[in-house]
Amino acid sequence: MKTTQLSALLGVCGLVAAMGSLSAAEWPQWRGPHRDGLCRETGLLREWPAGGPPLVWKTTGLGGGYTTPSFAHGLIYGMGYVGKDELAWALDEKSGKPRWRTRIAPAFKDMGYAQGPRCTPTVAEDLLFTLSAGGLLSCLDARAGKLLWQQDLAKKFGGKMMSNWGYSESPLVDGRQVVCTPGGPQGSVAAFDKRTGRLLWQSREITDKASYASLVVANWGGVRQYVQISDRSVYAVAARDGRLLWRAARKGRTAVVPTPIVAGNLVYVSSGYGVGCNCFEISHLGGKFSATQRYANKNMVNHHGGVVLVDGRLYGYSDGKGWVCQDLKSGRMIWNEKKKLGKGAILYADGHLYLRYEGSRGTVALIECTPQGYVEKGRFNQPDRTKERSWPHPVIHDGRLYLRDQGLLLAYDVRAR
Repeated sequence: MKTTQLSALLGVCGLVAAMGSLSAAEWPQWRGPHRDGLCRETGLLREWPAGGPPLVWKTTGLGGGYTTPSFAHGLIYGMGYVGKDELAWALDEKSGKPRWRTRIAPAFKDMGYAQGPRCTPTVAEDLLFTLSAGGLLSCLDARAGKLLWQQDLAKKFGGKMMSNWGYSESPLVDGRQVVCTPGGPQGSVAAFDKRTGRLLWQSREITDKASYASLVVANWGGVRQYVQISDRSVYAVAARDGRLLWRAARKGRTAVVPTPIVAGNLVYVSSGYGVGCNCFEISHLGGKFSATQRYANKNMVNHHGGVVLVDGRLYGYSDGKGWVCQDLKSGRMIWNEKKKLGKGAILYADGHLYLRYEGSRGTVALIECTPQGYVEKGRFNQPDRTKERSWPHPVIHDGRLYLRDQGLLLAYDVRAR
């Protein structure tokens, strides 16, 4: 095991080689290549030894924050508050040693939970995109960290959040454009040229405030579109020009966080504060789109740990019910488990679910992804826990499990031997 400081000497860049049946793919953005929380790697441990999988390295000094790391070019990307600055940074994936760090904004403290940013950086080709807690969209050179351009969503594009916890969205890159959700009266969604930062369009037909969720892509009726959830609706705008395609009323409370899930012609959403989950069926007739609610219930009241869809079943933590397995098409709860592990975030990989408890022990559990019930295959308590909640989601990349806890990043070897 190696311990490094962010201020240490630059490490040598390297990419971990895939082993066995492991399929190494980039994890360049929030919730992975398809924004669904599903890792496609195989050849991973089917159960963990006592005390958990072996720790390969840990890195400290990354700065405060709740951002989940992303991976590309043999580098690990993230954000953090260091002193009075909000930084973007890159580490060598093999060793955890720093490659670069760049100041992108003053640390934005005018919010609840002011420990740091929430955005997971998005990598597209040679570019890296971040969104600061204060709403500053930045583009950097992904390999060297040079700042290329910035746009202020709040000051220039009328951005308005639904509450005061700061921007948390992870920018979406689609073709030539980078897309995000300023929210507010000038238009809820905006697209910029990814190379120059020039505004391409802003969706003035919908002016909902921004929530804490990130956009996802869908294709219906031959039209590419971006699906989003806000403080008062679920909607989609056309990828080409931001035109509003459909909207379904759905009021959220306090903070709407989980990323929407698109499956066929269904859109599934969930949020906390007692709201629950909804499933909408999207139709296309006569050149027009419409959304019809299929169900609404409180079987999945997911605050912010995320929901994953595997083989037609949804898995996540539901306030009041614990860990839940839910049928997508009917909304029926298949099983729930309240006692074995508390509230947290979820990731799917190789037939298993990786659950990360947000509380003081930071427990991480491996369970089978099955409709038969909660079947645990190992657990461990995260070492060196901070006093803050462990909100960053777990990530698996190239056979390693990564856990971010404020300024700390841990890398575990989860390859099967």
